[in-house]
Amino acid sequence: MRILRTPEERFADLPDFPYEPRYADVPDGLRMAYVEAGPADGEPVVLLHGEPSWSFLYRHVMPELAAAGLRAIAVDLVGFGRSDKPADRAEHTYARHVEWTRALLLDALGLSRVTVVGQDWGGLIGLRIAAEHPGSVARIVAANTGLPTGDIPMPEVWHRFRNAVLKAPVLDIARLVQAGCKTELSEEVRAAYDAPFPDESYKAGPRAMPSLVPITPDDPAAPANRAAWQVLTTLDRPFLVAFSDGDPITGDMAPILLKSISGTSGLRHPVIKGAGHFLQEDAGAELGRQIAAFVTST
Repeated sequence: MRILRTPEERFADLPDFPYEPRYADVPDGLRMAYVEAGPADGEPVVLLHGEPSWSFLYRHVMPELAAAGLRAIAVDLVGFGRSDKPADRAEHTYARHVEWTRALLLDALGLSRVTVVGQDWGGLIGLRIAAEHPGSVARIVAANTGLPTGDIPMPEVWHRFRNAVLKAPVLDIARLVQAGCKTELSEEVRAAYDAPFPDESYKAGPRAMPSLVPITPDDPAAPANRAAWQVLTTLDRPFLVAFSDGDPITGDMAPILLKSISGTSGLRHPVIKGAGHFLQEDAGAELGRQIAAFVTST
């Protein structure tokens, strides 16, 4: 496996992101990065980002969790942020991303009683980890995400996104993030989303991820996701559905989660107003307050 590592100087002067990076080794000789905020002995809340962002996306969520006495841990998925980047798209598989992230959280960091927060691909990975290792999980938050099995068609807007990522000669990361936001991103913020990728050779992860989403019933990842659904529907863990009111990609998943997963019962599930797909960017502080309230009250 040919592995690329983004030079640290690419991450200088990140706006509103003062957190020192931390690193841990995971399978296949890879190093994953993460940042923390809040007390080291606080209940751990793991924040998993989606495509094509990185832990920077959670910069306005983390202070709210820390203020509530929680240990916020924002991870960079393999291929993103400061984490190592396999240069060959074929090295990226759904199963590998689940295992890399699991190894970081449960083996390297030794976390238990975790609240898993997933958005976009962070949910596709986090929900699998929660279902496959329920003894390590205390709560789950799904924020603009789902767990596709290929049995229900994806929306047309998602197919347009997938095709754009596959065919673009130059993948404009900041533009993709901006397209998923209601607010206008500053030049400094756009530069922060571009920072992990000095050139096209570093973008195998963002290039690969849309193709890894199960969109047909016979997809290689579909059986594992169906098995995860079977666990999640009856799992006795509080499950918060915290979607925005303006996400055309995953919006239809919210009622499915609320109807299907028993852990959603009896909770007040917020709708984050005025936010798009990347609700952490549009309303990060509000999302952080909702997660903090959920964790401290359950």
